[in-house]
Amino acid sequence: MTDRHHLLVHGTTFAAVDDRGDISGVRGGGSPDGLFVRDARHLSRWQLTVDGALPEVLTPVTDGDGARCVLVPRGGRQEPPAHTLFREQAVGDGSFVESLRVTSNRPVPTTIRLAITADADFTDQFELRADHRTYVKSGAVRSRQVLDDGLEFGYRRGEWRSCTTITAEPAPDGVEETGTGARRLVWTLELAPHGTTELLLRVIGRPHGDRRALRVPRDPAALNEQLLAIEGEFVEGVAFPTGWPELAAACARGLADLASLQVPATGPDGEKLKVPAAGAPWFLTLLGRDALLTSLFALPYRPQLAAATLPALAATQATEAGANAVAQPGKIVHEVRHGELAHFGQVPYGRYYGSVDATPLFLILFGAYVEQTGDLETARRLERNARAAVGWMLDHGGLTSTGYLVYRADKGGLANQNWKDSPGAICSADGSRPMGTVMAAGAQGYAYDALRRTAWVARTVWADETYAALLEQAAGDLRDRFQQDFWMRESAFPALALDGEGRQVDALASDAGHLLWSGLLDKEYGEEVGRRLLEPDFFSGWGVRTLAAGQAAYHPLSYHRGSVWPHDNALIALGLARYGLHDEARAVAHGLVDAATAGGHRLPEVLAGYGRDTHPEPVPYPHACVRESRSAAAPLALLTAVGGA
Repeated sequence: MTDRHHLLVHGTTFAAVDDRGDISGVRGGGSPDGLFVRDARHLSRWQLTVDGALPEVLTPVTDGDGARCVLVPRGGRQEPPAHTLFREQAVGDGSFVESLRVTSNRPVPTTIRLAITADADFTDQFELRADHRTYVKSGAVRSRQVLDDGLEFGYRRGEWRSCTTITAEPAPDGVEETGTGARRLVWTLELAPHGTTELLLRVIGRPHGDRRALRVPRDPAALNEQLLAIEGEFVEGVAFPTGWPELAAACARGLADLASLQVPATGPDGEKLKVPAAGAPWFLTLLGRDALLTSLFALPYRPQLAAATLPALAATQATEAGANAVAQPGKIVHEVRHGELAHFGQVPYGRYYGSVDATPLFLILFGAYVEQTGDLETARRLERNARAAVGWMLDHGGLTSTGYLVYRADKGGLANQNWKDSPGAICSADGSRPMGTVMAAGAQGYAYDALRRTAWVARTVWADETYAALLEQAAGDLRDRFQQDFWMRESAFPALALDGEGRQVDALASDAGHLLWSGLLDKEYGEEVGRRLLEPDFFSGWGVRTLAAGQAAYHPLSYHRGSVWPHDNALIALGLARYGLHDEARAVAHGLVDAATAGGHRLPEVLAGYGRDTHPEPVPYPHACVRESRSAAAPLALLTAVGGA
């Protein structure tokens, strides 16, 4: 077992394998290990041995859409390997496919014993997080059944049923017990002098409720061809900048990643949709905020993402209050989960509404989509949902009663419900946390933009002038109120938040750039903020830090208190361009594009906050999502903000 993991991703399915293509069955820690289908681990062990020993790695698995490695039996300089194993793997929708090609290096016939030790523990993703929580699963039963050409693992708990089926060509010569619950599929291979033989293995994971007739390609090469075709269709037709090849490459890589991050969802009338998942490994599911921002970034280039995201979120919009899920009428969902623990209510995330900003972001995307595409049918079809979302902001959200969108920590759920949702992310410069309710600055900017955009739709499409005027008045009042209450005169910068007593939470944070994106600040304030974000304590050279260095709360390896987030910076770049700060927008864009170039043109979820002046390569953030939809779409937002400059 090596420490590195390589992710293969397609829709709701991903595999994390080590350098030799194995899955070890490790539980817990920050990195997953296994084949996962819709929130559950359908392979917890997948280990190749030859003549009873683990082979050595000659060429390790490299990061890419497929996994390939070259292995040899253990030996020394005086005993060259008797044979070489060429291993190739790929994932599809609910499937994992592997080919094993074994080539003899000897001039005489050779016999080897090849085995795959496999297991499926069906562990829910939430059991594998690093939070050390345990969950009672009374009555759970696992089963194992030998098939003519492989093996099937089963799992049941009450009405919950799932299974993993392994088949092989040729069929194994035998299936052995291991004493641990795992099973060992065994082949005795006769190799001719310098001859080659091949095994093909296919794994199908069927989560609870999945009754589809899956057609799995015969081998990884065929599956990779399918995936490349899907990615190619997603990239085709987008006009990339010719004068900035690095940005063009980041856009192309991002679009290809978005193609593999599409997950199924259902619209208000039961229609089948594909929407952007938040990211791999832990978030291959619909998260409202993530899908909305991804769709906004991609809107000028791939409006079909917004066309799917809007009805999918309308279909999951809350219609009544629910304390355990923080649901309130009109609120847009934060997270949707399909796993066992969500099904039995042991985690609140089956449909969880712990987000203060998904609802205004829904309205922003709704207005922007209608304005750009002229899709009046969608504007009318989702009118009821848009009005309900506005109603939530004004009533349950707090705009009418407190003047701002408000949230409080959710026991058992999220402590913070804006985009910086980790514990302690909303803090003062000294690191202290606000007590009671929180009014996060960025969410107020989203609310302002949401009111204005919905007013435009009400006037131009719904022909409701009275409603439009009401929303415009509410937006204007919010803008005036915000600049009075949030502006910190000594710092010449907006507060990160207000606490329950209306006191300013005074950390200098990147959220101020979101206020530029939404247009909430007056021109003078906006220009001052925009230039401040490019000063060295904020700008690392790769991007704007979430928290300016030099404050007691700052830490370059904190998730939200000093790191650099590509999607955060994409919003900042769009905001800088909105306020006419084009040089500053280009500086942010160049930093992010350089970071992407250093990472094979792919932007991760988050980077460490170390400065470029002392660290000439971007420093990875531990446990970041390797593929994340907002980061994948961020280069498209940069293209919108600065063009090919």
